[in-house]
Amino acid sequence: MEDDDISDTDSIDGAPQLRPQSLMLAFFGNHVLEEGELCVYSGSIIDVLGRVGVGEQAVRSTLTRMVGRGLLRRQREGRKMYFGLTEQATRVLQDGRVRIWRNGAVNDDWDGDWTLLGFSLPESRQRERHDLRSRLVWSGFGALYSGLWIAPGRVDVAAVVAELGLTAHVKIFHASADAATDIGLMIRETWDLESVAARYVSFDKRWTAHLNAGPGDDPIGARLRLVSEWLWTIRTDPRLPGRHLPPDWPARPAQETFRKVADQTTAPARRLAHELLDTMPLR
Repeated sequence: MEDDDISDTDSIDGAPQLRPQSLMLAFFGNHVLEEGELCVYSGSIIDVLGRVGVGEQAVRSTLTRMVGRGLLRRQREGRKMYFGLTEQATRVLQDGRVRIWRNGAVNDDWDGDWTLLGFSLPESRQRERHDLRSRLVWSGFGALYSGLWIAPGRVDVAAVVAELGLTAHVKIFHASADAATDIGLMIRETWDLESVAARYVSFDKRWTAHLNAGPGDDPIGARLRLVSEWLWTIRTDPRLPGRHLPPDWPARPAQETFRKVADQTTAPARRLAHELLDTMPLR
């Protein structure tokens, strides 16, 4: 999942201003990805995204844009237009699912290895540099120096580089730090820990209040916001080694809150989706 697909701004209260495309991806990840070869009527999508503040015109333009980007495919049935996932979108969502549900927010199993990636691209390829940096951030990398990026553990990033057509411009290594290297200092210099921590604190505060208020009458909208905001929260977190983070690192309590709200909303959101969504098999 790319940086541009998620979100990049905060509102005054600290909650992310999520882009329609990030909410659309969360919608398909929640209600289509595990249901098999399905497509969803555009009117159903407009209904659900309207529950989280996305207007009809924004939904329609986002659907069109995502078709153009190869993330969704159209399927007409009579006068209705349905939308389903492409193989590319399925890969994006499966990657996001691993980040959300399988990998913990705190890395307690780090074995001391690092992945190093060096690249050199001329100024004329500025867009490609931006795309590479965005994908590296999502993959857990931070800029150790200008053209040298580092991530904890053995990160399989070769496929990402190949997809961007930059294999010839990138060198990848796996290594461990020398004893003379202050890993804690390196982490603090490479990643903005205060910013990452602030996202977790803000998420935990917002969703603890929701948890205490009960499931409410719109579980499908709540779950859509929950998953989208959690993805936004973890986007810049490289899952740094737990033993090199502050003892009060807020990722763990935020993750506990996320999972509690997810458990609270799973069944009612699924029931409501079955009532609301007009779906049909993808041809």
